[in-house]
Amino acid sequence: MEPTQPNVNNLSSPSLEISMPMEYHKVVPPPPKSTLEKLKNRFKETFFPDDPLRQFKGQSLKRKWILGAQYFFPILQWGPNYSLKLFKSDIVSGLTIASLAIPQGISYAKLANLPPIIGLYSSFVPPLVYAVFGSSRDLAVGPVSIASLILGSMLRQEVSPTKEPLLFVQLAFTSTFFAGLVQASLGILRLGFIIDFLSKATLIGFMAGAAIIVSLQQLKSLLGIVHFTKQMGLVPVLSSIFHTTHEWSWQTIVMGFCFLLLLLVARHVSLKKPKLFWVSAGAPLASVILSTLLVFAFKAQNHGISVIGKLQEGVNPPSWNVLTFHGSHLGLVMKTGLITGIISLTEGIAVGRTFAALRNYQVDGNKEMIAMGLMNIVGSCTSCYVTTGAFSRSAVNHNAGAKTAVSNIVMAVTVVVTLLFLMPLFRYTPNVVLGAIIITAVIGLIDIPSAFLIWKIDKFDFLVLICAFLGVIFISVQDGLCIAVGMSLFKILLQITRPKTVVLGNIPGTDIYRNLHHYKEAKRIPGFLILSVEAPINFVNSNYLNERMSRWLEEYEVEEGVEKHSDLQFVILDMTAVSAIDTSGVSLIKDLKKTMMKRGLELVLVNPVGEVMEKLQKANQAQDIMPPDYLFLTVGEAVASLSSMMKGKASI
Repeated sequence: MEPTQPNVNNLSSPSLEISMPMEYHKVVPPPPKSTLEKLKNRFKETFFPDDPLRQFKGQSLKRKWILGAQYFFPILQWGPNYSLKLFKSDIVSGLTIASLAIPQGISYAKLANLPPIIGLYSSFVPPLVYAVFGSSRDLAVGPVSIASLILGSMLRQEVSPTKEPLLFVQLAFTSTFFAGLVQASLGILRLGFIIDFLSKATLIGFMAGAAIIVSLQQLKSLLGIVHFTKQMGLVPVLSSIFHTTHEWSWQTIVMGFCFLLLLLVARHVSLKKPKLFWVSAGAPLASVILSTLLVFAFKAQNHGISVIGKLQEGVNPPSWNVLTFHGSHLGLVMKTGLITGIISLTEGIAVGRTFAALRNYQVDGNKEMIAMGLMNIVGSCTSCYVTTGAFSRSAVNHNAGAKTAVSNIVMAVTVVVTLLFLMPLFRYTPNVVLGAIIITAVIGLIDIPSAFLIWKIDKFDFLVLICAFLGVIFISVQDGLCIAVGMSLFKILLQITRPKTVVLGNIPGTDIYRNLHHYKEAKRIPGFLILSVEAPINFVNSNYLNERMSRWLEEYEVEEGVEKHSDLQFVILDMTAVSAIDTSGVSLIKDLKKTMMKRGLELVLVNPVGEVMEKLQKANQAQDIMPPDYLFLTVGEAVASLSSMMKGKASI
C-alpha cells in the first residue's frame, strides 16, 4: 500500500505542510581569528587576490630564484623553449604589424602635435621593453590615437606646438615619464583596481566621442585647410571648417577622399573575411607608398598638397636630459601624465585580456601595468611619447598568427631599419593620406552594437555613456571623461546609500521564500513580515534602512488583503545578502529591536554571515540583539519554528 501524500495545496505555511518535525540548524559564529590575522587576510584579498606567492610553496631555493626571475621577466618563461617554428609565425606577424605601425606612428605623432619622426621612435624602443616584461602574446605596442589626442590637446592648452616646438616636445616626453611612473606604481603597489572606475559604459562613450573629435580634426588635412582652430570641441571645429572654405584645395580633397575610400574598403573586406586580415593591415603602408609616388611624379606639392617634408635619419636620440621636473609647467605635465597613463593602461590591459581569452591563456594585470610603465619611462628617456597596446595592431598581430612577444621585436627591428635607411622615401608623403589613415583607424572605436546593448540592459549606464560622449565632443576630452567617471561614482554611491530591501513570501509547497513583487505565486505568511536587505549595512545607509523598515511596517498595516495589525507577531530580517556591517549597522539592529518591542513585536534574525555574525555576537553581551530563540539559519526554519510556538501558545 502506497503512503498517503499530504495535500500541500491547502496549506498556508511550510510549518504546517510537513507532518514530520523539521530539523533546525544552529547558527554558529565564524572560527575565531586574531585582529592581526584578520588584517592579514583583508590585506591579501585587497592587494594579492591572485596569490602570486603560491607557486613558490614547496620549491627548492634554486627553483624559487628561477620562478622569481620568470615572474619579473616573463620572457624567461617562454624564451628557453622558443623554436624556429614559433619564429616563422612571429616574423610574419611582426612584419605585418610593422607595415601598419610605420604609417600609424607618423600619423599619430602629428595627431599629438609632435614631429612625425617621434611616432617612429615610439614604435622602436617601447616594443622591445614590452617583449621582456609583458605577459601578453598578442599585444602589439606603439602609439595610439586616444592617448595621442589627449596628450596633444592638454599640452596645447598652455604651450603652442608651432611657436614653442622644442618646449612642447620636452613637455610631451616629461608627460610620458609621469604616465609610466603612474602605471608602474599601480602595478608595483598592486592598485590596479583603480582603473576599474573606468566602467565599460564610460569607455565606450569616451572612445566614440574621441573618435569623432579625432576624425573631425583630420578634415584639416583632407580639405587642405591651413589656418585651423586649436580647440577640440565639435562647434569650434565645424565653425573653423566652414569659415575657411576659401582655403579648401580640390586636389587635396580628391586625393584624400580617394585614399579614404580605399582604406575603408580594405577595412570592410578584412572585417567580413578575417582570413584576409593582411588587406587592411597592408592598406595604410600601400596608401603611403602610392600617394608618395603620385606626389613625387606629378610634383603635387607645388599644387596645394602639403607633404611631411624631410625627416631626420637615425635611431632614437637620448632625451633624459630634456625632461622637465620644475617650472611653471610641472602641474600640467603631471596632470597630462596621470590622465594619459590611466587611459592608455586601461586600453592596453583590455586589449590584452580580450585576445588572451580568445587563445585561452592568462594575462597578469599587475605585470602588464609594470611592463607598460617601464616601457613609457624608458621611452621618455629615448625620445618616445606615450605608448600602449593598440587594438587595431593587436588584432592584426593575432590574426597573422603571432605566437609570442617576438612579433614586437620583429616590428621594432623593421622600424629601426626604416629609421636608418628609408627615411628619405617619406619626404613626399602627403599629409592628407595620414589624415585618411587616422580616420580609418579611429572609426573602429565607435561601438554602436555595444551602446545599444547597454541601453537594453541598464539605462543609467547608458546615461553615463551619453554623458561621456557628449562631454568629449562638446566640452573637452578630459572633462568628458571626468563627467562620466563622476556619474559612475554617483551610481555606486546611490547603490550603497539606498540599498535594496524587499518583502519575502513563501512559494506554496516549498520552504522557499522569494520577493513578493517578483514571484507572483509567492504568498504572505499570516503573523509574519519577512524582510530582506540585499547590501552591506554601514554608516551611510543605516538611517535609510531604519526609515525603510518603519515604512514597511506601516505599509503592512494599511495594505489591502492583509488582516489587522494585531495578527502580526514577528518581523523576520533575512541577512543572507548582508556581507558586512559596521558599528552604525549594529546600532541599527539594536534600534530595530527596541522599535519592535514597543510595537509588541519580535525581531528575528536569519543567517547573519561571517563578520556580521561575529560583530553582532560581540555586541550581544546582554542577549538583547540576538536571543537564541530568535536566531535561525534559514527563513523556512524560522517560520516553521515560530509557527509551532504560536500554535503552542494558542492551545494553552
